Amino acid sequence: MKSSVLVTALMAALACSASSAMSQSLPNAAPWDQAFLPPILPWNGASKALLRGASDPWVTAFEADPAHDFSPDYADTRAWFDRLDQASDLIRIEQFGVSPEGRPIYAVIASKDGATFDPAKPVLMIQAGIHPGEIDGKDAGMMLLRDIAFYGKDGLLDRVNLILIPILSVDGHERASAYSRPNQRGPRIQGWRNTATNQNLNRDYLKLDQPEMRAVRGLILKYRPDLYVDVHVTDGMDYQYDVTFGFNGEDGAFSRSPNGSRWLDTVFKPAMNAALERQGHIPGELVFGQDDDDPKAGLNDGGLGERYSNGWGAAAHVPTILIENHSLKPHEQRVLGTYVFIEEAMRLLADKGSALRAATDQDKALRPAEIPANFEQEATPSSTRPFRGVLYEMYDSPASGRKEIRWLGRPDPELWRMPFYGSKPALTLKRPTAYWIPGYRTDLIERLKAHGIEMETLTTPRAVAVDMLRLVSPKLATRANEGHVQASVETVEVERRDWTFPPGSVRVPTDQPLGDIVVLLLEPQSNESFFAWGMFPEVMSRVEYIEPYAIAPLAERMLAADPALKAAFEAKLAAEPVFAADPQARLAWFYERTPFYDERYLLYPVARED
Repeated sequence: MKSSVLVTALMAALACSASSAMSQSLPNAAPWDQAFLPPILPWNGASKALLRGASDPWVTAFEADPAHDFSPDYADTRAWFDRLDQASDLIRIEQFGVSPEGRPIYAVIASKDGATFDPAKPVLMIQAGIHPGEIDGKDAGMMLLRDIAFYGKDGLLDRVNLILIPILSVDGHERASAYSRPNQRGPRIQGWRNTATNQNLNRDYLKLDQPEMRAVRGLILKYRPDLYVDVHVTDGMDYQYDVTFGFNGEDGAFSRSPNGSRWLDTVFKPAMNAALERQGHIPGELVFGQDDDDPKAGLNDGGLGERYSNGWGAAAHVPTILIENHSLKPHEQRVLGTYVFIEEAMRLLADKGSALRAATDQDKALRPAEIPANFEQEATPSSTRPFRGVLYEMYDSPASGRKEIRWLGRPDPELWRMPFYGSKPALTLKRPTAYWIPGYRTDLIERLKAHGIEMETLTTPRAVAVDMLRLVSPKLATRANEGHVQASVETVEVERRDWTFPPGSVRVPTDQPLGDIVVLLLEPQSNESFFAWGMFPEVMSRVEYIEPYAIAPLAERMLAADPALKAAFEAKLAAEPVFAADPQARLAWFYERTPFYDERYLLYPVARED
């Protein structure tokens, strides 16, 4: 028995060794090795002192790798955390969901409070692996939790509690290879960007399609973190910064949580930048290149949409920071920068978290009468920003047949002055008193409940005077996006109705902390709404028609009996030649003005209460 177990273990070790050797041999497998990436900018930050040697009993797989270019798989990560949990009273593991492929989704919690948190202590939640190839937060979190448990940093837990989600998209994490992210320098084996159901979880914060996102929303509702940090790795151009981070409302831009954003801007950001710089890192603001073909064309904020973590956080009044470590920096440098970030965030919350909590409470009390929506990039830059660029040249590519960028791996000594394009709302929505959702739309009701939105559920039918919306010329997208065929509508017509809602229907008031999210989800013109994600296809389906042999004589009678109708018809003929030349369109115009026409066609079934 023992011999069999030993043989199995040896075979597994040999297989692992072979896999490692294969990954190490990639540089000899041109052209698929990463020699096509730009040269590495030299770096020797002080944070390298955080690394522990391979002989340390609590060394992480990332540290044990000689190149510091490896991140463990799901099973090995969980086994390491289980061992840490068993060895330290400060660490516990909590499962909070299950993935589509059946893997437990878990958090690692560091606290001196036991199972019940002291409500006076701020809570920091760090999320890694929403995009599994961008896994720096997992490896940094393992190191810091180890140091808290065994190497003298337990004092961090005196005044703050830490929750680490090491891998959110666990199925995508296990679809791993050396070829997942060609634009990113390490780790050499990376997970896949999307989930097992081919969904991008960082587009799901508002619609809550996926079990992973419903699970993390439940965890947030349970622990109410004072600060939520979502760790990513960039794509895009080369530059000097290694850790960039941002939040909605940065530099005075619009935020649905202006008080919390002000604290992040004036208190958190300068202190974090100083901490990273002390450890040899180069922090920068979260910005994105305006033109991939022209690095100096400008920068933009990447959009403020609520489908992303930072946009959702502002709307939900959960202070949220999006980290984008720079993809062309080595995995070691990015992980160490993330470690410094998490540790400093704990210290800042311990010292100044009460002010952030007070600011968040102020934001939760806001009830704006008008809600900006559908943010789009400004047509002209609103300002210029200094930017630490990297030298580059343009060369003639025989592959593309045009000039391409070649980054040279040397910092540009000249500070770039970059035009900055912010975001502006394309739509303003009025805040009604409440919305009414019919009971048969249990799918929408369950999504709202998963958000933590308050509502009243009817147990008996109720007749209510409401405003119903008639959709004018809605359009369907020509291709699918995130598992949906999206829809859009620019214009709606309001119709006052007495409507009876059956049992199971819900009244959703907007006078609640998540009221902005309610409006953004239920107004069909919002591009973050359930309608925009294509969840009301039935509204756009006509189910009754009339034949030309019947409508033509009826239309003639209508013309004879109604002079106003006749005048309107003739005016339309004169103004619209295409309509005048289309017999079917002409007859349809009359049909729409008869009592036979489907009066619920294009009638949005979610009602407003003023």
